[in-house]
Amino acid sequence: MRKINTVTGTCTPQELGTTLVHEHLLIAWAGWEADSVVIKGFKRDEALRVCVDRMQELKSLGVDTFMDPCPSDLGRDVEFMAEASSKSGLRVICATGLYKEDLGGTYFKFYHEIGAANVSEIADLYAQELTDGVGDTGIKPAFIKCATGVLKNQAGRPHITPYEEMCLRAAARASKATGAPITTHTDEAMLGLEQLAIFAEEGVNPKDVIVGHTGDTSNLAYHASIMDKGAYVGCDRFGLEMILSDRLRLATVIGLCGVGYEKQIVLSHDSVGCFKGRAMVMQGAAQLLTANWHPTHLFKNLIPKMKEAGLSDAKIRTMLVDNPRRWFAGE
Repeated sequence: MRKINTVTGTCTPQELGTTLVHEHLLIAWAGWEADSVVIKGFKRDEALRVCVDRMQELKSLGVDTFMDPCPSDLGRDVEFMAEASSKSGLRVICATGLYKEDLGGTYFKFYHEIGAANVSEIADLYAQELTDGVGDTGIKPAFIKCATGVLKNQAGRPHITPYEEMCLRAAARASKATGAPITTHTDEAMLGLEQLAIFAEEGVNPKDVIVGHTGDTSNLAYHASIMDKGAYVGCDRFGLEMILSDRLRLATVIGLCGVGYEKQIVLSHDSVGCFKGRAMVMQGAAQLLTANWHPTHLFKNLIPKMKEAGLSDAKIRTMLVDNPRRWFAGE
């Protein structure tokens, strides 16, 4: 039986239970260390306490597994994850991977642009972390994260940049080499099909891919076009109403389940427990539109509304339990 790496050991797909597929304990925007006047160092103990409290609340609501797809250039701290998991009792699974070009770290982008980093090197890096662990920590990721933004080409259209394409192809090759599945970030619910096209060229089966943040649009045709290719869609930003209202996010999930797509939908919030550097403090309307951006939101507020709308317990369980299990198991 396939074993899944967690930050504190391994588990089987059957042991995953109720799973949030896209949440963050801790992130750091690239260059946060430069903020030396406002932010005088990272208060690790305080951040750990906040994250442990949040995870224990999730556990009390029946959550078993917390997937943190933080890429390595967005402040990923696998030892922090392991300590938070041990203290809270909530299973945590981490990722390998690199973020999108406009907000990720510049290290590999710089070397790629001067011809000193390529697809094979990045794929080998991902594969080594998956098989041997991150650095000398011994903590092994279980899936691969990659991302695209909406930077525009010369024709003024959003496109996947050469750097992002390198990272996507590297993710595909590492997935093929190790069996680890892939989850992606998309901006504005765009370029998901283009991501899948690159993965297909590299021989990745769409069933091994979650196209993340697809739920940022209520365009059912876009959702269906991804699922019809065999991939999962991430309706994974509940509570981020400044991007799309929860009313429309709910309508999207309920509508797609109503026509039989529940076996290809995963749910989450893309919440962030703590930041290295200054926190993202929302003001005015943005503050109101992120009031429920918290990983308990689904369980406290939204699943009851799904049930009121006629969504069965079985279909909710499919999205929260069965689909993450099948994605990891490669079924």
